[in-house]
Amino acid sequence: MYPFTLERPNSLAEARQRAASGAQPLAGGQTLLASMKLRLSAPEQLLDLGGIAELAGIRREGDAFVIGAMTRHADVAADAALQRDFPALAGLAGSIGDRQVRAMGTLGGSVANNDPAACYPSAVLGSGATVVTTQREIAADDFFTDLFSTALEPGELITAIRFPVPQRAAYEKLRQPASHFPLAGVFVAQYPGGVRVAITGAGNGVFRHAGLEAALSSRFAPESVEGVAVDYSGFGSDLHASAEYRAHLVGVLARRAVARALDAG
Repeated sequence: MYPFTLERPNSLAEARQRAASGAQPLAGGQTLLASMKLRLSAPEQLLDLGGIAELAGIRREGDAFVIGAMTRHADVAADAALQRDFPALAGLAGSIGDRQVRAMGTLGGSVANNDPAACYPSAVLGSGATVVTTQREIAADDFFTDLFSTALEPGELITAIRFPVPQRAAYEKLRQPASHFPLAGVFVAQYPGGVRVAITGAGNGVFRHAGLEAALSSRFAPESVEGVAVDYSGFGSDLHASAEYRAHLVGVLARRAVARALDAG
């Protein structure tokens, strides 16, 4: 690694000030520290957000769950209220990486990093969540902009994410065995206004699928997925899977997600 300084603010106000001066936020460190070890990233100042109590925690507010940015994956997975009222989100968190990753990784860190194969962005986009920052609130549809890119401005920190509770929801993915990142993952959520479907792992970032949403809004059943075209022209091909295979997986996983959501009631 290159030399750097590590700062540990105790309050959000102090963190905002340090971030505004150019310090690199450090959440769970599952991506940033690895990139620093490979010398792909060389920040001069790291801003460890782990000591800020107000950035962690899960609470119910009306028809939504508000989850602090520094809440660990393991805590989301183990939360009794989420398991009861939004089991798809708790289950997604419990499927991320391995036990060590879940013990250290955070919701805000994953969403801010916006890895094209990360699980959490599909839950944020698929549920139409709102990303709350130190400056504003950003709708999920406006937040994810490109590969490893978001609408966050320099110095802007995610403080929490507000997830509307769906009528039904489920997440299905096919893991890459070594990394546990999904070769493709599909998050399906049914709300009174219609169905949202978010796909991760297949292309350059998380995205919604209008065809699947229309079909499932008309009839929420696994059979509705049949015949819906999945355009793979923008999908990735690598040694793990071709673009065509990823497109096939999207259909398979969407059917499984709908079936699981129906089984869960």
